[in-house]
Amino acid sequence: MLSLSKITLTQFKNYSHSSFSFKERVIGICGLNGRGKTNLLDAIYYCCFTKSYFAKTDGLNVRFDHDGFRLEAASSISPKGGGNGEDHSEEYEKQIKQYEIVCIYKGAGKKEIFLNAVPYTKLSEHIGKFPAVMVAPDDIELITGGSEERRRFIDTVLSQMDSDYLQDLIRYNKILQQRNSLLKRFAEQGKTDWPLLEVLDEQLMEPGNSIHKKREQFTEALIPLVQQFYVQIAGKDEQVSIQYNSQLNETPFHDLLNHCREKDFMLQRSNAGIHKDDITMQLNGQVFKTTASQGQRKSLLFALKLAEFELLKTNKGFAPLLLLDDVFEKLDDNRMSQLLHWVCNENSGQVFITDTHKERLQKAFEKLNTAYQVIEL
Repeated sequence: MLSLSKITLTQFKNYSHSSFSFKERVIGICGLNGRGKTNLLDAIYYCCFTKSYFAKTDGLNVRFDHDGFRLEAASSISPKGGGNGEDHSEEYEKQIKQYEIVCIYKGAGKKEIFLNAVPYTKLSEHIGKFPAVMVAPDDIELITGGSEERRRFIDTVLSQMDSDYLQDLIRYNKILQQRNSLLKRFAEQGKTDWPLLEVLDEQLMEPGNSIHKKREQFTEALIPLVQQFYVQIAGKDEQVSIQYNSQLNETPFHDLLNHCREKDFMLQRSNAGIHKDDITMQLNGQVFKTTASQGQRKSLLFALKLAEFELLKTNKGFAPLLLLDDVFEKLDDNRMSQLLHWVCNENSGQVFITDTHKERLQKAFEKLNTAYQVIEL
């Protein structure tokens, strides 16, 4: 499994300079609102993804009145089968790989990431090396929000599993931006350059078709896991169905681009492609986000996130980090009990859980009869 043993935060959000050591697989982080529980989880996430889960720009992660920040994390990846500490043999210890991650933001968009003191030439090379799954309060938008949230969910998982997918996605978005800029220029100048647009269309199709195929395969693998986890968390045998919707499901990309050309010209943006993809979810045959209760929506959110966890674990051969922010406020006691039993007892990965109530956290862990550590902020 992937295990984090220490992290040091310097000038990151509300932290001036703080270090935390993690000695158990199950870690509880407690404290009143505003003490930095979520920020600590976000620092862990940052070390895995080279970006914040919450802030859109690095400048928003810097402590007030400072210019930059620094994060240092010590982690290890142990081979499959020894994740719970049952194997202490010399041979097993030799197989454990140790890593030091350093993230430095110097302000003005200048950022460096080091792995074992070696800097990355491309930050994207770091993605997937230290897989993690985050669940935060605003994630309910994955169920109730627009298609962009669900595409981001798919992209986050696949980018950690497949480096080629991430590069295709970067390439696709760059070409799409160029295409949209060209369409705006057509409108501003009142004339068109169709051959140039066709060149961009050809460039867009290769990564677009590859992304579409991988998203199809991903959704097929995701569906049975989500259904399994939903029943486990909700405690009810309700029928959840998920479908991957893409314009490319029925029509070749080339035909779509040709068909939408006039519309693209009028609206000054690209109306066909995998940037319009979505996944639709139903409960007992009805649209999920309009018919499901709050408890059902939250159950589906956790089912999606745990399915993400399982897919990453299968792909990587070890359990990723699981970061649960403020989950006690989201679920009723029964659903919470089902969730904690899985993440703490059935799951072999390291788990970080935040809560405002220390007693509630300890009581939940003790009920599960599992070793744990509580950090009080």
